[in-house]
Parts: sequence; C-alpha cells; structure tokens
Amino acid sequence: MKYIKRISDSELQRKLNSSGAILVRGAKACGKTESAKQVARSILSIDRDEQVSALMSTAPRRLLLGETPRLIDEWQVQPKLWSYIRHEIDDRRQTAQFILTGSANPEENVKMHSGAGRFTTLDMRTMSWQELGFSSGKISMKDLFEGATIDIYDEPTDLEFIVEKIIIGGFPTLLGKNIAQATDLNRAYVDLLTEVDMSRVSNVKRDPVKVRNLLRSLARNTATMVDITTLEADICEKEHVALSRPTIYDYLDTLSRLMITEEQPAWNTHIRSSASLRKAPKRHFTDVSLSVAALGASAASLLADLRFTGFLFESLATHELRVYAQANDAKVYHYHDSSNLEVDAIVQKYSGEWCAFEVKLGTGQIEEAAASLKKLVSILDDKKMQQPKSLNIVTGTGVSYTRADGVNVISIASLGE
Repeated sequence: MKYIKRISDSELQRKLNSSGAILVRGAKACGKTESAKQVARSILSIDRDEQVSALMSTAPRRLLLGETPRLIDEWQVQPKLWSYIRHEIDDRRQTAQFILTGSANPEENVKMHSGAGRFTTLDMRTMSWQELGFSSGKISMKDLFEGATIDIYDEPTDLEFIVEKIIIGGFPTLLGKNIAQATDLNRAYVDLLTEVDMSRVSNVKRDPVKVRNLLRSLARNTATMVDITTLEADICEKEHVALSRPTIYDYLDTLSRLMITEEQPAWNTHIRSSASLRKAPKRHFTDVSLSVAALGASAASLLADLRFTGFLFESLATHELRVYAQANDAKVYHYHDSSNLEVDAIVQKYSGEWCAFEVKLGTGQIEEAAASLKKLVSILDDKKMQQPKSLNIVTGTGVSYTRADGVNVISIASLGE
C-alpha cells in the first residue's frame, strides 16, 4: 500500500536533524514504524529479531551498527538499549543517528537516565481527517493563529457520515475498511488490550474483566472531567462490580503508558473574577473509535443517542486539534471554572499565543457556544493575558464562515494544519 504522508513527518525530520536520536511515541498501530521507515536507512525490529536477546547479553553495541538513521523498532522491549544508544550518540557526536519507536512508555527508572541534548521526542496519533482525505484543510490552524477571517466554505458532511467515521476511527490499518470490518478490528484491538497488553507492559497480571469494566466507564465519560470517585461509582452502578481506587489508579497509569488514553489538561490562566479555575483534566481515548469499541456501540445506537454522540464528536475534534496544534508548536487544554463556564479547547503556543474552540455536533447550539467564548474573553485579566488570536466553533455539519461578531464557525471537514 502506498504510504500516505503524515502531518508529523516534517516534525520527525526536523527533530531528527537536530539531535542524535528521536523517540517516536504513540499507541500501537498508529503508524509510527511506517513513518520512521520513510527516513530510516537500516532497521532493527526488537520484537521480531530472534538474535536480539542473545546479543543483548553478549555484544549489545552490535545491535546499533548499520546505516544511519537506524530505526530501533519497539525499543522498550529491551529498555537497557536506551543507555547504550545514549553513550553511542556521545561517542559519534553526529545528528540523525537513531530513530526509536515504541507503543509503550518505559518504566520511570529507565527514563531517569537522561537523554537531554541527545534525544528529541515526537508524539504520533492516529490519522486526522485531513490525512484521511475527509477534510479539505482549507481552514488551517496556522491561519487561525494569524486571526484570518474565513470565506464561506460549504463542505457538506451529514450526521451519518460523521457517526461512521467515529466508529471506524483513524488507525492506518483501517484504511479502506467498511464499518463492519472496522468494528470487528477495533473490538479485537480492545480485546488484545485487555487480555494481553495491559499485563505485558510491565509483567504484572491484570484482570481482563476489570480492565474492560474500566474501559467502558472511561468510554461513557469520554471528553469529561471525570475523577477517580466518579469512575468508581460509575463502574459500581453500570457494571455491578466493585473496583478499588488503587486498582483504578494502577489501570489508568498503565493505559497512559500504553498511550491508549490521553489527558487534556486544564488551562492555567488569569481571570478577573471571583470564580476559581477547575484543575481536573478531561480524559480521551487516543482514538475515539476505541470508545465505541469498548462499549460495543453501533451506528444505530449512536444515532439514537445524540447527546452521547456529541461527547464522542468532541473527543474526535480534540484529536484533530491536537494533531494540527502540534504542527503549529502548540498544545491543547480546556477551560472550566466554578461558575460553570466551560470552553472545550484552548490551543496555546509555547509563546503564549492562543485560540479558543467550542465543539458542537450540530448547528443548533452555535449561539450558546459563541456566548461562552465571548464570556471567557470578558473575564480574562488583560494585563496578564494576551487577547485570543481567534474564537472558533467547530461543527460537524454546516457551512464554515466568520460571523459578524468575529467568531469563526468551522466545519470539521474544513479544518486542517
């Protein structure tokens, strides 16, 4: 199959040219290895090469010999390689020597051997709508940070199409699959996660039934600020089982290490208000399709419950914003204060420049969304905070345009990097 260019490819090349090695992180099957292969000159597959274990105990540096950049795929299977690579970079004193890919973050004691000055990192996610060809990308994150207004774009996308793409998801292996095939494959992904990956990642046996209970609870509460107490109560009520808090903490940490879940942190800002900022993160699956697979939902059930589908759409939009934000040196946060003012996503650059986004599946809540965005701006302490570069509402269906009040309405089928 022909390689489809990823938005992160340019970042991979840039960071590789800046350092001795780059660590590419992302969930299993998100496309890390294929992206790395586009620039690698030699490859070592740690989890496939039978000689690796023997060489690790006799001549580990031989594993690092080969044309550069050398791809070390699934390096975390042999975490001691980190130190050997670190020293090899010191000895060679050249950039673009190694590309490390992995579908699990290593234990803390491995990461403690600093890669500062030697390693750069790249976070990869599943494919965005722009990469998949579902979005024209006419409205770019770059332009939104420049405050550009939007010409009217009509990118018609109906609700059934959005639901179908939520179910199929963005894993590259699902390219060309229909909804039935993707449903089978995504459910198999969740099965392997619960039965194998959760225990294998740190050689600690974890109960597949309890893991599945937690995954279903996380799916029910996707794109919300759900704390441990809420998850515990939800599992007890909906799954009719008890899951202790220490177990929930352990399982959440493992899901994070596997990069199956990703937190959306709260925005730390300055406001002229008696309201206090909420600090809890929102939780999302790395791909919204895993929420659907964990619950065993179908297109019919999602179309029958548009409130829940709205949360799934918010999670999809957050994924898109993360991909496009990363390409613009920015990260994605959320805003929520004690007065119950919420803004779904704040995209902020390291320089402090920011844009705000509300996410609405349909067009019926655009006025409410615009009011929330303008309310946030009105309570900001403008002596300590920059004004936003743009205020935006991402919708599932409808036309993209700039309103008279300056708020942009953006169809997800028009949004891009």
